[in-house]
Amino acid sequence: MSILEMTTVGNSGWIGHAGPDAAAAKAFYKDVLGWTINDMPMQDGSSYSAAVVGETAIGGFSPMPEDNGSWTIFFTVADVDASVAMALDKGAKVVAPAMDMPGVGRMATLSDPQGARFALITYESMAS
Repeated sequence: MSILEMTTVGNSGWIGHAGPDAAAAKAFYKDVLGWTINDMPMQDGSSYSAAVVGETAIGGFSPMPEDNGSWTIFFTVADVDASVAMALDKGAKVVAPAMDMPGVGRMATLSDPQGARFALITYESMAS
C-alpha cells in the first residue's frame, strides 16, 4: 500500500474535528487512538492543535467551539474556487465559503447532495 502526499489532488489529506469541548476531544482521541497532540504555530500568532501519528500530522482540532462534535474530511483539489463551483452545480451547498488561511492554503466547507459535510483545500505549497 502506498501513502499519498496530502497535496495529491483527490486525496483526503487532512481531517478536522470541531465540537463543544476541544480539550475533552483531544484527550479522548489521544487515549483511544494513541495520537500525540502537538500545538502548531500559525502565521497569525495563534496555534492549532494537530493530531500526530508517528511523525506525521494527519488532522487537528478547531479552536472554535461548535454545538455538536463532528469530523470533516479535507479533500485536496487543484483549484478550490473552480471545485466549489462544480460542486454547487452538482447539488452541493456551501457551509463555509472559500477563504485563505495564511501558511496553509485556500479552503471551503460544503455539504454534498446527501447532506454529508466535507471540505476542499488547495495548499499554498501547490501554487506554481
